[in-house]
Amino acid sequence: MLTEIFYHSDNFCKEYEKYLQEIGISNDNKGKKGPKEKLSLSEIMTIVIYFHHSKFRTFKDYYSFLKLYHNNAFHNFVSYNRFVELQKQILVVLMLFFSTRCSKNATNISFIDSTSLKVCHNKRISSNKVFKNIASRGKTSVGWFYGFKLHIVINEYGEIVGFSITPGHVADNDIRVVDKLTKNIFGKLFGDKGYLSEKLFKRLYKRGISLITKIRKNMENKLMDFYDKMLLKKRGVIESVNNILKNTCMLEHSRHRSVCNFFVNIFASLNAYAFLKHKPSIMCTKTHLIDGF
Repeated sequence: MLTEIFYHSDNFCKEYEKYLQEIGISNDNKGKKGPKEKLSLSEIMTIVIYFHHSKFRTFKDYYSFLKLYHNNAFHNFVSYNRFVELQKQILVVLMLFFSTRCSKNATNISFIDSTSLKVCHNKRISSNKVFKNIASRGKTSVGWFYGFKLHIVINEYGEIVGFSITPGHVADNDIRVVDKLTKNIFGKLFGDKGYLSEKLFKRLYKRGISLITKIRKNMENKLMDFYDKMLLKKRGVIESVNNILKNTCMLEHSRHRSVCNFFVNIFASLNAYAFLKHKPSIMCTKTHLIDGF
């Protein structure tokens, strides 16, 4: 996995640096005072992304392990404190890299959901200075939190085809967010009750997208196509994706000391998920769904 991540990261960085040169922007250290950086962009990216495939829960322990047991793969390790500073250089590159790793395999079956990204405990909100005026309070089905929301759309194969990061107070059915998430999809879109909105439904329908959700208890029940009803029962697949992002790829933790490194952690986690060989998926043919029922 380490070699695979470096291979794709290095190829992307070469194209990225080539593009910068074409538009007249230099990404090297010429004219910069001090010693030349020992680690390349692709090496920094590889180290950061591979952390989310490791079993380590803290980056400092993971970095010490790499220096001890993988010094043959990275010959020019810097100190831990210096590496934390270098992470800021790869934020834009990680974002662009993930945009290339996002699946372009948009099918006519998609699932939409959001998950909270807590940046601190609720009791420490007033003392949190790092995310002041950036994060906000939000509410999920399990209670209040302080931080951000990650909104994602996946296809039936568990591949992320769209994402957005918003402050915690932004509603799931916010039209601007959903428009951004669904710009590359078509067909049927399955979500939970948080996406119930007549205005949103009509807007998506005009674009050729059918939004399908469960109804609230006080709403009039309407007949639903049996195939759509079975697919709606499979909506848990996107919750499995969120679970993997948080518990396997370590998307969320509350030890961030800078906003920049917070977003580096998010995009490294998303890239790590894209490299997973086995993602949650569903059997989407009518035969499989009926047999499964």
